[in-house]
Amino acid sequence: MQLVFHDSVHHIQSLVSRGQRDCPASSLKIFGQPLIVRNIRVASSFLDIDKVMIPESFSHISKLVQDNFPSIDVEEFSDYCYLNKNLNTKTSDDYCQWLQSMTTSRLIKKDVSYINEGRLEIPLNTFIDYHYTRRGKVGQDTISPPPHLIIDTFIYPWDFLRIIQKVLCDNIRETVISPNASIAKSSIIEGPCIIEDNVTIDDFCKIKGPTYIGNGSFIGMGSLIRNCMLGEKTNIGFNCEIAKSYFAGCDKMAHQNVILDSIIGEDVWFGGYSGTANVLLNKQNIRYEVDGKLLDTGTNHFGAVVGNNCAVGAAVIILPGRQVPSYSLIQAGTIFGKSKKSE
Repeated sequence: MQLVFHDSVHHIQSLVSRGQRDCPASSLKIFGQPLIVRNIRVASSFLDIDKVMIPESFSHISKLVQDNFPSIDVEEFSDYCYLNKNLNTKTSDDYCQWLQSMTTSRLIKKDVSYINEGRLEIPLNTFIDYHYTRRGKVGQDTISPPPHLIIDTFIYPWDFLRIIQKVLCDNIRETVISPNASIAKSSIIEGPCIIEDNVTIDDFCKIKGPTYIGNGSFIGMGSLIRNCMLGEKTNIGFNCEIAKSYFAGCDKMAHQNVILDSIIGEDVWFGGYSGTANVLLNKQNIRYEVDGKLLDTGTNHFGAVVGNNCAVGAAVIILPGRQVPSYSLIQAGTIFGKSKKSE
């Protein structure tokens, strides 16, 4: 069985370093694993994958796959003909619509048409996960049929956050705390949660699941963490609230920060008393700028997308639906995005 990944359009470019052509499949991690590695591992447990094909423009992904799956053949290919075959126009909007129609929430069975001639073809910016259908009545033994794979793509940041919340709910069913983690007796772990090696949780914290806290992270005194995925070496300071957000890793939050419904890239610094607002005063849906246009996110709770290597000063408020490009510096006391006509 061949697993073929295709080049794809997405709109979370602010998480990528300037001048770098990258893809979320290699730059974002899920439960500490690069997304493409996790996808192949899940697919291989369901399908007999003996070959993975990667677009030739992403050679670094090919090496990543080879290093993690030495028994699987990895081949690079030109993706140009495939894109032209499936899309006559080359506009970003048309391409995104095609991707959504092709991949959104597909259930995969071994005998269905999504697998053609021994090939499963999906975009790079795709989550692969299990789907279980439970049967039986209350009071009787529950009989579960074999799981299917579910294919879900993300194009916009709110897609990504939605999938992260689903992945947390579907994959964290009980609390698992590493014996190498240090948790203060006064803190409360309200599961289900996964807390990895070398995590330190200070006094009077509350961790509310489903939440994942990656290797080497630190949660400061009095902080509340709920429904989050925190990558490795994330440092949360004193008395912060972090909710329904994704941290790529190696981020540092100072004290009294509030980060809500947001995506935070790698190596991001937030000064004290800063945060991301996630609701408009008129309670309408948040709009987000893509290619110079304001798009309706379809939700009235959405914070910010903060790219890699950003530094946010003290007492900064980032308004809902704002994008902070990688390597940005935001001066202390700024209301970021105030002039944007989206409210």
